[in-house]
Amino acid sequence: MQTALSIMDFLDRAELVYGDRVGIIDEPDQPAASWGELTYRRIAELARAQAAGLDRLGIGRGERVAIVSQNSARLLTSFFGVSGFGRILVPINFRLKAEEIAYIVKQSGASLLLVDPELDEALAGVECAHRRVIGAATDAELYAFDQEPVRYPIDENDTATINFTSGTTARPKGVQLTHRNNWLNATLMALHFGASDRDVYLHILPMFHVNGWGLPYGLTGLGAQHIVLRKVDGTEILRRVARHGVTLLSGAPAVVTAVLDAAAAWDGPVPGRDRVRMIVAGAPPPTSVVQRVESELGWEFMQLYGLSETSPLVTVNRSRAEWDQLPPAERAEKLVRAGAPALGTRLRVDEEGEVLVRSNTALDGYWERPDETAAALRDGWFHTGDGGTLHEGYLTISDRKKDVIITGGENVSSIEVEDVLYDHPAVAEVAVIGVPDEKWGETILALVVLKPGAAADQAALIAHCKTRAAGYKAPTRVEFRETLPRTSTGKLQKFLLREPYWNGRERAVN
Repeated sequence: MQTALSIMDFLDRAELVYGDRVGIIDEPDQPAASWGELTYRRIAELARAQAAGLDRLGIGRGERVAIVSQNSARLLTSFFGVSGFGRILVPINFRLKAEEIAYIVKQSGASLLLVDPELDEALAGVECAHRRVIGAATDAELYAFDQEPVRYPIDENDTATINFTSGTTARPKGVQLTHRNNWLNATLMALHFGASDRDVYLHILPMFHVNGWGLPYGLTGLGAQHIVLRKVDGTEILRRVARHGVTLLSGAPAVVTAVLDAAAAWDGPVPGRDRVRMIVAGAPPPTSVVQRVESELGWEFMQLYGLSETSPLVTVNRSRAEWDQLPPAERAEKLVRAGAPALGTRLRVDEEGEVLVRSNTALDGYWERPDETAAALRDGWFHTGDGGTLHEGYLTISDRKKDVIITGGENVSSIEVEDVLYDHPAVAEVAVIGVPDEKWGETILALVVLKPGAAADQAALIAHCKTRAAGYKAPTRVEFRETLPRTSTGKLQKFLLREPYWNGRERAVN
């Protein structure tokens, strides 16, 4: 017998087995009005009511529902209320500019756009057939408790979510992840990171990031408790760990730094010692930071490597029994590698040094981009665009073949930033590269050649970028050059530009 995998399997089990358990504790300071504590039975009721509300709006099977929101119980519930009933959820990065969000809404063909109240004014010009501000004022319209939702049949190969990534071009690509992709990713995440019904998970990671890496699904199915944190703050993270007995959390290296800084000023013992497991992704922090997590916080450091296109789990790095007696520095060196392949994942490095992946979590395709889908999935392997090496089963990422910079856990297309800078009237040529940064892993450096007779300083160019794209995409530094190195055919030689900043390092990425 074979039954279709559906992300609704996770909530169905939680309702059946853990119906009376508090499953979500919402952020108390939600501008949309907090939902407070929700049992798993209530979460399931809300998901069904949301699906019925979509029925009432005339939004049918396969239609897209876009949501732009910081972490909230409403967003978490939408993973089930939208995708679990035959529609496709499009979670959008709330840090993007209105023009960028408008493109994603149009490109995805969304029928409904749900907007966080704090973003309502900024996104007023984003058009959609149906647009609602999420919160107490619209709950009665969006959640129909007085009718049963239509139960559309779900095939495990149906698209469940479309997650937009910057990729390597100026326009984001929509990554189609199926129910099967998300189901297996969620299950593997729970397995490899040792999740159980005793876990209390703090949502620091923005849920729009590849569906919160699948943890909203997997931890729900196990009956774990979700603590919603709306905005990242090191001290508040420690407070939540202490107040709720948090055992598991995840985030980018910048979050690790924020927690360590807060711990240094914390009054009394740091909460969570010998209890908290922290999953880090986006880029490995320095070995010194890994040692500080273990010594100053007493938390277990774990790492994953992945991409939006792989749902995202590719590799896992977690301390193993053989490493227990190693000196802290030596153990940290092992933990900063990307890790070993997740169960069911096959890795290889091709003759050009690119990391290739074959797994059940690899994307179905890029939304309405068949040529790019064929290129990414050629020869039966997903081409990551990352350069790396494999040694004794463990992957180390050493370079990026794509023009992507990962800063603070966010992917930034260098080409996109270059396009924005080229629009400045004083800029003749520009190259954008990632350079190492202790806090953010990498930071964005723009190398600029000005037009003859033109004038512009660093502040003006950075300000120009911030008016055209999300703030995190703006360069943190601008250096002016007389020329930029190019090949005989005119192609920028970015490896030459990057070399001085990465010289002496084993890897050309952080």
